[in-house]
Amino acid sequence: MAVTLVGAGPGDAGLLTIKGREKLAEAEVGLFDRLVGDEILELIPQTAEKINVGKHVNDHPVPQAEINQILLEKGLAGKKVVRLKGGDPFVFGRGGEELELLVRHGVPFEVVPGITSAIAGAAYAGIPVTQRGEASSFHVITGHAKGSEPLAIDFEALARTGGTLIFLMGVGNLGKIRQGLMAAGMSQDMPVAIVENATLPQQRKLLSTLGEMESQAQGEANQSPALIVVGEVTRRSEAYDWFMNQPLKGQTVIVTRARTSPSNLSRLLRADGARVLEVPSISIRPLWQDSDEFQRVLSKLQNYNWLLFTSRNGVTHFFDGLFSKGLDARALAGMKISVVGSETKKALKEYGLIPDYMPSTYYGKEMAQGLIKRSQKSESFLLMGGKVLSEDLPKDLQASGRRFHHVAVYETLFADAGVANQTIEEADFITFSSGSTVEGFVQSYPNLDYRQLHCIAIGETTAAKARQFGFQVEVADQATVAKMRDKMKELVRHED
Repeated sequence: MAVTLVGAGPGDAGLLTIKGREKLAEAEVGLFDRLVGDEILELIPQTAEKINVGKHVNDHPVPQAEINQILLEKGLAGKKVVRLKGGDPFVFGRGGEELELLVRHGVPFEVVPGITSAIAGAAYAGIPVTQRGEASSFHVITGHAKGSEPLAIDFEALARTGGTLIFLMGVGNLGKIRQGLMAAGMSQDMPVAIVENATLPQQRKLLSTLGEMESQAQGEANQSPALIVVGEVTRRSEAYDWFMNQPLKGQTVIVTRARTSPSNLSRLLRADGARVLEVPSISIRPLWQDSDEFQRVLSKLQNYNWLLFTSRNGVTHFFDGLFSKGLDARALAGMKISVVGSETKKALKEYGLIPDYMPSTYYGKEMAQGLIKRSQKSESFLLMGGKVLSEDLPKDLQASGRRFHHVAVYETLFADAGVANQTIEEADFITFSSGSTVEGFVQSYPNLDYRQLHCIAIGETTAAKARQFGFQVEVADQATVAKMRDKMKELVRHED
């Protein structure tokens, strides 16, 4: 298919469909709306052309006709084009309009439906849109009108249904909706819920009545994007509200990471309700392609008894280099493998290998001591890692009389993080998974008062680096991202 309309869902990236993910992974061109989050946009290949066609209320920087034309031109060029639309393309998403030009010119297309916020937003607020004995139907209505034009809504017909009414894009017209329904005979005591930023960590919910919803929404400063749910089912919201009770709800967490690395920590934190802002404070550059030393070592792997990895990046870039030479894991026959850290172990397992030894506390010094106990003095060790190496591991191995060789297969560079200082200062936690993420963060934000920032470090080595700059530091009980998340949950519980 040349052009695919993909519904990105209501906001929570976990609600993107499997087929939607597949289409994004294949995209050569991606057009996206304002309400499509970064976590979903990152699924578009880096090599693809990304075009922001986002709109705000009464502000369309890229007019609809121009969007239609872009889709046509890219489609006629034979590109795999993905048009990402918030929610579902055919639920007030103007998806039909975007297909008309394609149909006229014979451009093939496909539509991948998305979960509409009308249903998902209500569910995340604890509201079932239908309920036996209370609502046997639900109705989705646009609450938007151009400028001062009246709403094109048959309020009397809606009032007669007795079903749940869900208004999208209606926060700016609360008064008109209220007046229209009450004029049609609906009671001013009819329960109403306004759900702002539905399915996102910053979701807010206002429970009110039809008569008071406008004044209360003004008092709460409710603003779009939001949905308005009118009906008896909204009375169940407090009892059924699972989303607002998540352990990290209301917490804003800065996750520092490598620019190109997906963050398992972010996924865990979002699953517990945190608002996560990823700050790519470092980037990883492979070195093996231009390394004569790496090529020489590959031809002499049989000279080493042990192969060592201290990071996921070391594993990934070593195997990239190995495969580039037409070799595979059989080249490691006869070698034992040792790793530091559960994430490094997982990376190794992706290549079908299990380490012979992994220290329990994930530090280079303990790795060295464990290797000394498990080897003879005559054995030699090869470390595939970053350009900068902790001194403990080589120093202790060499002091024991063992031969040690380090080959740098990647280097860590500091990246421009691109998040405002004020956003960083307002965060509840900052996470650091390595000393290099600390250094990259400090280089990106030299003017912050680090003493006011509360950070979670993956281990003592990283914590020591953070303390050098004055951070308030808590250390995970074990050097894993899951334990970093658990430490955060523990601190939040104690605050409560």
